[in-house]
Amino acid sequence: MHIDLLFRLITAHLLTDFVLQPGTWVTEKKRQKHRSGKLYLHVVLTAVMAYLFSGLWSNWWLPVVILLTHFLIDLWKLNRPENLFYFTLDQLLHLVVIIAIWLSLYYDFSGLGQVIRSIFTDSKVWVILAAYLVVTYPLGIVIGIATKKWREAAEVSKEGLAKAGILIGIFERLLILTFILSSQFAAVGFLITAKSILRFSDKENTQKKTEYVLIGTLMSFAASVLVGMLVKPLIA
Repeated sequence: MHIDLLFRLITAHLLTDFVLQPGTWVTEKKRQKHRSGKLYLHVVLTAVMAYLFSGLWSNWWLPVVILLTHFLIDLWKLNRPENLFYFTLDQLLHLVVIIAIWLSLYYDFSGLGQVIRSIFTDSKVWVILAAYLVVTYPLGIVIGIATKKWREAAEVSKEGLAKAGILIGIFERLLILTFILSSQFAAVGFLITAKSILRFSDKENTQKKTEYVLIGTLMSFAASVLVGMLVKPLIA
C-alpha cells in the first residue's frame, strides 16, 4: 500500500511542525493567534513540504487539504490551554489527516465493512481488550484496597497517589501485560529492576513507606503477570 508515502508525509509534518518552526514563530502565534503572519507562513510551508515529499505532482489537492486542515487544527489549538492533553490531541489530529490522505490514495474501501465485521467477531480481540481494561483501574482499585492498611501506616499522601501513583501503576501494568503477551519476559525483570532502583534511591523514603511501595509494586506486577499468563493461551 505504498507505506513509504505515509512516512514521507509524516516526516514532512515533523520537519515543519518542530524542526523548521522557530520558537519565535510559536510565541507570536500564541500571542496574536489568527492575526499572526507566522501562522499563515507556517501552514503554507507545511503544505509545500508535504507536496514536495509526496512526489505526487498531479495530485494538486494534497497540499490544499494539508494547508486547510493544518490551519484549522493549529487555530483551534492556539485557543486552547497549553498542556500535554491538547498538544497530544493536536498532533493526533494532524496524523489522522495524513493517514486519511494516504488511505484515500491507495486503499480500496469496498472491503472495509468486512474488515470491521471480522474485527468485531474475532474473540481474540475482545479477550485482549478485556485484559487491558482489567489491568488499568479495576486492578488498581483492588490493589489500593489490599494495601490500604500499609498506606495508612506509612502515612503516604493520598493526594500524591491520586496525581501520580495511580497513573504509574496503570502504565506499569499495561507494559507488563504487553511484555507477557509478546513473550518478552526479560523486559518484565528489567522493569522491576528499574523501578526498584528509582524507589530505593529516594532518600526521602522512610522504611515504612519503602516497604509499602514494595508491597504495592509486587502486587501490581504479580497481578499483571497472572492476567497475561491467563490470557496468553486464549489468543494463541
